[in-house]
Amino acid sequence: MILVTGATGNVGRQVVSQLQDAGVAVRALVRDPSSAGLPEKVDVVRGDLSAPDTLEAALDGVESVFLVWPFLTADGAPAVLDAVGRHARRIVYLSSAGVREDVERQGDPINQFHADVERLIERSGLEWTFLRAGGFAANALAWAPEIRDGGVVRAPFGAATRSLIHERDIAAVAVRVLTGDGHGGAKHHLTGPELLSTVEQVRAVGEAAGRPARFEEIPAEEARRQMLDSGWPASVVEGIFDAHEGMVTEPERITSTVEEITGVPARTFRQWAADHAGDFR
Repeated sequence: MILVTGATGNVGRQVVSQLQDAGVAVRALVRDPSSAGLPEKVDVVRGDLSAPDTLEAALDGVESVFLVWPFLTADGAPAVLDAVGRHARRIVYLSSAGVREDVERQGDPINQFHADVERLIERSGLEWTFLRAGGFAANALAWAPEIRDGGVVRAPFGAATRSLIHERDIAAVAVRVLTGDGHGGAKHHLTGPELLSTVEQVRAVGEAAGRPARFEEIPAEEARRQMLDSGWPASVVEGIFDAHEGMVTEPERITSTVEEITGVPARTFRQWAADHAGDFR
């Protein structure tokens, strides 16, 4: 039995689906089973990572756990890992490609909590694997309202260049790791197969959706103010902006890890856009 946390998210939902397709016993941890919208044959259980005492029933009989950490700090992770350790022997953690091992402190809170959770897992006694994923193609769904309403995406850093990865490919790697051997102690860096600027991403989404879509550059300070006004923590905003500004001159790297592990080349961003075309219409 494999327990999937974050089971209603972009990646977790794919992990559940692909495990089920592979004939593997899968259990989905969700806050509200009635609204989960998962396949009927999936064992959907109520639980919340912010309340570790709700996890015991979900972990009963579980051998492996796919962990998505939904918080901006690792404060609650020790109690969760204690609960996992009482039942499971293996954990696969969806981490970040931005985690650096050559520094004591990460440069932003997102990579910091990933690094902190990684360290706690390493000390947990569980067999572990980290999936250090690069930028998620699914983050482009944030453009959907703008593309549906006028076709113009307004943001800074149009030249920022990324190797975005399809959620199906992250899940495909996770399934191989969860169901196979030889990945204990591995830190897999996962990316898409190509580099595209933000301008090119917007154009690809428009082409897939069959409607005009273009990028319009706005000053970084204007976008920063919009995010702060909408309630984003200042440290998170600064981390995001620093990363995107850096990708203007230093694009993300590309790895072949998806193909090496699954035997199938990673999907392109244009494939992702075609899969999600309906979200932008």
